[in-house]
Amino acid sequence: MRHYSRRTEEAYLLWIRRFILFHGKRHPSVLGAAEVTAFLSSLAVDRRVSASTQNQALSAILFLYKSVLEKELEWLNDVVRAKASSRLPVVLTREEVRAVLSCLDGVPRLVATLLYGSGLRLLEGLRLRVKDVDFGANEIVVRAGKGDRDRRTMLPASVKAELSRHLQPVRVQHGDDLLHGAGWIELPGALARKYPAAGREWAWQWVFPATRYYVDSLTGQKRRHHLHESVIQRAVKTAVLKAGVAKPASCLSTPG
Repeated sequence: MRHYSRRTEEAYLLWIRRFILFHGKRHPSVLGAAEVTAFLSSLAVDRRVSASTQNQALSAILFLYKSVLEKELEWLNDVVRAKASSRLPVVLTREEVRAVLSCLDGVPRLVATLLYGSGLRLLEGLRLRVKDVDFGANEIVVRAGKGDRDRRTMLPASVKAELSRHLQPVRVQHGDDLLHGAGWIELPGALARKYPAAGREWAWQWVFPATRYYVDSLTGQKRRHHLHESVIQRAVKTAVLKAGVAKPASCLSTPG
């Protein structure tokens, strides 16, 4: 109803469940500010979580009380706050980036090269739809990026031809899915109601689709999700080790 992302829903449910288990499965309606303070302080003192993790747990619990139970909590003045850390980013030289990319192949290499050349975040790259890549204008449109904002970035010339070739078998796969009653894709917001057939159109398909389709429990549609981020993360981690780069590099590392 509030149009939160699926990841936010999952995170909130996880923290609410942990909060309830922490207090012996007592119903949240009989718990109050003291119990919330105890749980959040335990995260900082016993679990030693980061400040951002503790804030996420707080947001989930506040959502539970305000939006679900419709109950106001007293101000949480006695919470032991997790200490906010300031970390320097891992910066790779151009030679190190080339070495890592040379140890990748296939779709992981294409994704990593696209992220490096366009400045996309990992999930932004994996959530690209066919219509978001403009080969004529050499640009990429990022939909609902960080802060739920759209933005434009460049389509690197070094990856343009390879990306175009990559989409050819993806389109063939989509055509085969359509023949087998599949070919659906999840649409953002209320577009599925406004344009019922758009979920099978080529323009809305993922640029990097998953290898298998699944049956959506609500609609019964045979859909494909985008490639899971762990596939790229594992490939990059292996490539960093293979390239001999002595830095804790990942898809989030900054190219120098």
